[in-house]
Amino acid sequence: MDNMQLANRIRAFRKLKGFTQQELATKTGISLSVLGTIERGNRQAEDQILNKIVEVLGISISDLKE
Repeated sequence: MDNMQLANRIRAFRKLKGFTQQELATKTGISLSVLGTIERGNRQAEDQILNKIVEVLGISISDLKE
């Protein structure tokens, strides 16, 4: 899966769960700017960050990568 597909799925799940970027960034402990660059596909999310995102969103890594 390329960065843009992953970025789009992260954004879609975030919106589906009703989080703003700021809320998700705060709950995951990453900065808003880092989350923004990940959601735009300009940065590849490290495994540690992906694990935090899926935990907060209540989904699995496989949900993001399907």
